[in-house]
Amino acid sequence: MTELELVIASSPTDAGIGCWDLHTGAEHLRYRSCSSPSHGLVCVGGRFLASSQLCATKSSSGSVLYWSWNKPQVEVKSFPAEPISPLVCNNEGTYMAGGGASGDIYLWQVATGKLLKKWHAHYRAVTCLKFNDDQSLLISGSEDGSVRVWSLIMVFDDLLREKARQPYEYSFSEHSLKVTDVVTGYGGANAIVVSASEDRTCKVWSLSRGKLLRNIVFPSVIDAIALDPGEDVFYAGGRDGKIYIAALNAVADSNSNYGLHILGFLSEQSKAITCLALTTDGGLLISGSEDGMVRVWNTKDHNIARIFRHAKGTIDALCTFSND
Repeated sequence: MTELELVIASSPTDAGIGCWDLHTGAEHLRYRSCSSPSHGLVCVGGRFLASSQLCATKSSSGSVLYWSWNKPQVEVKSFPAEPISPLVCNNEGTYMAGGGASGDIYLWQVATGKLLKKWHAHYRAVTCLKFNDDQSLLISGSEDGSVRVWSLIMVFDDLLREKARQPYEYSFSEHSLKVTDVVTGYGGANAIVVSASEDRTCKVWSLSRGKLLRNIVFPSVIDAIALDPGEDVFYAGGRDGKIYIAALNAVADSNSNYGLHILGFLSEQSKAITCLALTTDGGLLISGSEDGMVRVWNTKDHNIARIFRHAKGTIDALCTFSND
């Protein structure tokens, strides 16, 4: 079987979902009728695509659309109780979580569409969601500036939750403004979490100790982050159009032109970077921008390998798929 590696991008402008082959540059398929919010696109277990949809009013119910790989038309529609922005699913694609405008988190069984759990997670809208690598924890970020870590064991065990002092494992509240993105490293409960915020900082947290390990201040608001598989650096996409390379382990360099722990940046355009994704091996970095372009960067030489044009408006969600 030929290895297939795809980059998938969506937009809030009803431009559909673009899907391109990373190796050939050919457009794989254009999925129709999609107006997604930030972090609202997910590849479900490698079997199909799902996207939450922008709603005209916050009071209306939400909708999530599903597409099969080989058909451009929407296959299934579901209607949650409120508008959903971020979506995330576990590696097997058996369940999916969504973050609501009310601050609630929803957890659905994919095969049946059944709502398994719903809980009030934040005081304001949920902006981003990630599972950790062993799928035991769910990390959420919010407009209220907090990052919270949820144990799925506790989410499903009512007795355990009643005994606990609080429903979450950790609540990180050091960000002063809206959290824009979160990523997690490898190592299960011993992994790190990196969060980005409109306060122009990215913060690195220890999941095992529940402590702040590093605070990095950027010259611009950061809306997207991607963690290199080696966990030496992470990439931070700024509203100034630059993708900053930040050190996770290096000793602070007080002579850096960009700021403490910032090693350099990639730049090809002036429009804001809205989303980032890395290929599994970390060799290619994919960026989506307000200019409607998807750029594929070689992480070794920092050159652009490919450019895909998706839409006239912003690209606000990216994901990758590989069948290897």
